[in-house]
Amino acid sequence: MELNSGDIIGQVLRRQGVQFLFTLCGGHISPILIGAKKEGIRVVDVRDEVNAVFAADAVGRITGVPGVAAVTAGPGVTNSLTALKNAQMAQTPLVLLGGAAPTVLRNRGALQDIDQLALLKSIAKMAVTVRRNCDVIPVLEKAFDVCRSGVPGPVFVECPIDILYSESLVRQWYGARPDPEPKSGLRSKLLDFYLQRHVDQMFACELEEMKPGEYKVSSPDIDRGSISKAAELVAESRRPVMIVGSQAMLQPGKLDMLAGAIGSMGVPVYLTGMARGLLGRSHPMQMRHQRKKALQKADLVIIAGMPCDFRLNYGRAIGSGAKIIAVNRSKTDLKLNCRPNLAVLSDPFLFLCALADEFTPEPYAWASWIQELQENDSEREAFIAQTAGQDTEFVNPLAMLQKLDKAIDDDGIIVADGGDFVATASYILQPSGPLKWLDPGVFGTLGVGAGFALGSKLVHPQSEVWLIYGDGAAGFSLQEFDTFVRHRLPVIAVVGNDGGWTQIARDQIALFGDDVATKLHRTDYQVVAEGFGAKGFLLDKNEDCETIFQQAKQAARDGQPVLINAQIGLTDFRQGSISM
Repeated sequence: MELNSGDIIGQVLRRQGVQFLFTLCGGHISPILIGAKKEGIRVVDVRDEVNAVFAADAVGRITGVPGVAAVTAGPGVTNSLTALKNAQMAQTPLVLLGGAAPTVLRNRGALQDIDQLALLKSIAKMAVTVRRNCDVIPVLEKAFDVCRSGVPGPVFVECPIDILYSESLVRQWYGARPDPEPKSGLRSKLLDFYLQRHVDQMFACELEEMKPGEYKVSSPDIDRGSISKAAELVAESRRPVMIVGSQAMLQPGKLDMLAGAIGSMGVPVYLTGMARGLLGRSHPMQMRHQRKKALQKADLVIIAGMPCDFRLNYGRAIGSGAKIIAVNRSKTDLKLNCRPNLAVLSDPFLFLCALADEFTPEPYAWASWIQELQENDSEREAFIAQTAGQDTEFVNPLAMLQKLDKAIDDDGIIVADGGDFVATASYILQPSGPLKWLDPGVFGTLGVGAGFALGSKLVHPQSEVWLIYGDGAAGFSLQEFDTFVRHRLPVIAVVGNDGGWTQIARDQIALFGDDVATKLHRTDYQVVAEGFGAKGFLLDKNEDCETIFQQAKQAARDGQPVLINAQIGLTDFRQGSISM
C-alpha cells in the first residue's frame, strides 16, 4: 500500500517510546490509528474522547514518557478540552493529535471545521497545525520536546485529513488534474491549476525518504549556591517541615533515589498529589494528618514541587515567623502567594537529591518536634477510628475504607475520582509506594477515574488497579466499563454510593437549608457494569466488606473488570470542608 503521513506518525511515536495510543475513531484520523498499529503500538479505543486524554495523562504521569491520544476533528477535539486542561494544571507531558477539515476547504463550511488552534492555545504549551507532509516529523518531534521541557504540559498537533491520507487518494478527492481537458473553461482551468499547485505543496516530500530523528530529553540546571544556602537554613531550624508535590515525581525511574534523599535528611514531610506513597506506608518521617497545625508552628517550610495555592490557604497556612524555601520549575508558581526566603527555580527532584548530599542532620536534633507531629497524627487516627465505629444507615464509609486498605495488594494502584467519599478515602487509604495514587490534581476534575484506571492498568497489567468512585463522579465515565471488557483490563471499581453530591450538599444545606440539585438515586451501578459484561457486587452490610473485597480480587485475577456498589451512610467526618 502507498505510504501516508499516518504511517510516518506511527514511526515517530514508536521512536519516542510510545506504547499506547488512546482514541475514539473518526474518519479524519484513521491513517494515524492504522499507522500506529503497524508499528506495534497498542491502539486503545474508548467511548468518550475525554477519557482517551485522561488515559494518556495517566500514562504520562506514571512512565514519564508523554501520553498520546488521537481524536477526530471538531467535537472530538472539543470533547477533549477538560482533560487537556486537567493535564496542563497537573503538569503532565502529553501529546494530543487532532484531526481537522481538509486544508483546501478551511472556512468553506466543511464537516466539523472550526478554528481548533484558537481553542487550544490557551490550554496547550504549543498548538500547531501540520501543513505539508515535509513537516510531519519535525512538528511531532518538537511536540515531544516541548511537552517535556521546563514545566511539562500538553501539546496539540492538528493533522488535517488531506495531509494524512495518501497523495493519490487526495488528488482523486480534489480532482486535481495535471492536464485539464482541452474544452474546459478558464474558470475550470484556474481551479485545476490551484488544486494541482496546492496538492503539490502539501506533498512536497517523498515519504519513503523521511526518517525520524533521535529524541533527546533535556534536564534543567541546578544552582549549587542555592543548595548551600538551603542547607544552612535547614541546619538553623528547630521545627522544619517539608511538603513534596507532584512536580518532584517527573523522573519515575529514579524515585527510589528521591525517597532515599528525603528520608536521609530527617525532616518531617507531608506528601501531596502524585508524591503520595513515595516513602511507603510507614516511614517515620512521613506525617499524614493535621498539616495545618504543623505549618502554623514550623520555623522553616520547604515547598518542593507545588505552589502556595488553595491547598496551603494561599500561604496563610504557614506561620508568620517561618522561613520558606520554595523549589519549582515554574517562575510563576515559585513565588505564588508567598515571598520565599530562598526561591530556587529548578527541578525539585534534582534539588532535594542535591540537598540531601549537602546536608547531614544532627542526631535527635528535631526529636521533640517530630514527636509532636506524630502525636498530631495519632490524635487524628483516633478520631477516624472513633468515627469508623459509629452506626450509620447502610455501610459506615470509614470502616469500609479501613478494610479496603487492608485488602489492596502491596502493588495495588489507587485511582481517586470523586468528592466527599474520595476525600475521606484520602485520609485512610495508604498507597504502598510511589506512583500508586492518581487523583485529578489541582484542577479537581471529576470524571478522571476510568481514563486514569485504563492507563494505569495498561502500564502495570500485573498490578491491582482500584478505582475509587464517588457516585456522582461515576456518572461521568461508567460507560468505559465497555472499554475495560473489550480490552480485557480487569480494573476493580468501588462506588461510594450515598445517593447525592455530598461534597456540595454538606455546605449548601448548612448555609442555605436547601438540597436543590444535590440529590441522586441510589442507582444499581453494579447492574450497569454487568450490562457491559463486567462483574458486579452489591455491598450494603458492614459484615460483608472483607468477603466481597476478596471475591472482587478473585474475579479480577480471572480477568473480569469488577464494580462494587457500596451503599454507604453519612457521617460528619468532613463537615465544613468547602474549598475556595
